[in-house]
Amino acid sequence: MHGVSTGALRRDAIGLREVLFQSITAMAPAAAVAASIPAGAAFAGGSLPLAVLVALVACLFTASCVAELARELPAAGSVATYAARGLHPAVGFLVGWGYVFVEMLIPPLLLLQLGFTVAETLHDEWPSYPADLWWPYSLAGAAVIAVAGYLGVRASARFGTVLGAFEVLVLLVFAALLIGRAGGANTLSVFGTSHTAAGHSGIGGVFAGSVYTVLAFAGFEAAASLAEETREPRRTMHRAVLGAALGIGLFYVITTYAMTVYFGPDRFAGFGASGNASWEGVARASFGFFWVLLFLAVVNSTIANANACANVSTRTAFALARIRVLPGVLATLHPRHRSPVAGIAVQTVVAVAAVLGLGYGPETAFLLLATVIVTVVIGVYIVVNLACAGHFIRVGGSALKPIRHLLFPVLGIAAFVPALLTAAGLPVFDFVTELTAPVSYAGPIVGVWMAAGVVVLLVLTRRHPERMAETARVHIEEDAPADPRQDGSVVG
Repeated sequence: MHGVSTGALRRDAIGLREVLFQSITAMAPAAAVAASIPAGAAFAGGSLPLAVLVALVACLFTASCVAELARELPAAGSVATYAARGLHPAVGFLVGWGYVFVEMLIPPLLLLQLGFTVAETLHDEWPSYPADLWWPYSLAGAAVIAVAGYLGVRASARFGTVLGAFEVLVLLVFAALLIGRAGGANTLSVFGTSHTAAGHSGIGGVFAGSVYTVLAFAGFEAAASLAEETREPRRTMHRAVLGAALGIGLFYVITTYAMTVYFGPDRFAGFGASGNASWEGVARASFGFFWVLLFLAVVNSTIANANACANVSTRTAFALARIRVLPGVLATLHPRHRSPVAGIAVQTVVAVAAVLGLGYGPETAFLLLATVIVTVVIGVYIVVNLACAGHFIRVGGSALKPIRHLLFPVLGIAAFVPALLTAAGLPVFDFVTELTAPVSYAGPIVGVWMAAGVVVLLVLTRRHPERMAETARVHIEEDAPADPRQDGSVVG
């Protein structure tokens, strides 16, 4: 095959800034502020800033565990490698199997949001524009992401950095305007329990709101998959994962506070993701054309998030393919850009197929994919918390820090179990809404995929046990040429 390459990803290609924004954009801060976090207002009401703060503290336990493992085990396999080392190679394989699946579904999820957001906005401004003509924007987004990925990690990560900086800046400026306009209505009472929604009084309403808010933090671990392409990966990964979780968490607290005091804490239970009582609605009604910047920030956020998660899916697939537990073709690299071109091609096909082929409207398809994704990702977080404890117990000695490596994993699991039940629509708590079809199909979809993974695991364990053992391998510890042209692996 002329022009095909295998071997190592491009070493030392990016630094802390790009890796930090890999995690930031994977969290989709603008989209989370405008769409995800307001879901908690139905329970926390005007105490939503406190709910966000509670979610931040809860998520930092798991972020700390991921950061500790990322420093110890810098690998493109990220969470799969952590689970393999900390628990068992079979667990690592299943984590990787599930993680690749959902990370490949995140780009189409965001491309659907891109499509219906642009189409609906154009229809609102110019009613003659058909609201159902959303798919050209989704396909255009898929093309942009594919090109960025093909050009290599430098191009893709720098693209994400620019997009991420723009969306954060726009929302922070808007938050400052909201706080200024609120004037004497600014109050720290929103960090108490006095403004919760009717029927969800006190700390119970705050807790319910925080469970929905936790979902906005998903993605903080995305930096870890770029470990093999990053300068000083042990130090950089640790700082990027923790920095993204803490920085964007505080960003969520500030922006939510700003909108709550401006809109009014006692009527904030009616705030949502669309209509007059939403971020875009407030911007349109009170800030003139600033709503255009807000709209662009949300659109930007969808593209940046899709780009970041395409990086994650293709690197994780590459890591599993090079040890031959996934088809070896996924380990194919571009001879010049060192980008996993076969994985990018598969990612693009999956994205286009999911965008156009699910058979539902874009909003319904979005909810179905989101439920599948969040269910698996939160399950992965729970396993990674266990892996953190397992790894450091095995290492033992002075490396084992009881608070960071034992207490934090337990607290991280405690934080994410309610979020997992909420995402899956299991009505264990009274604030959890049972899912209806077709969103309720998410559970069976995840079950079938993971069952297939178990079958593959059993076959590999019987026929190629040495491959399964390699899920715990950290390739960056091995000698490898930094310059791919010295790699000697180009065929043709």
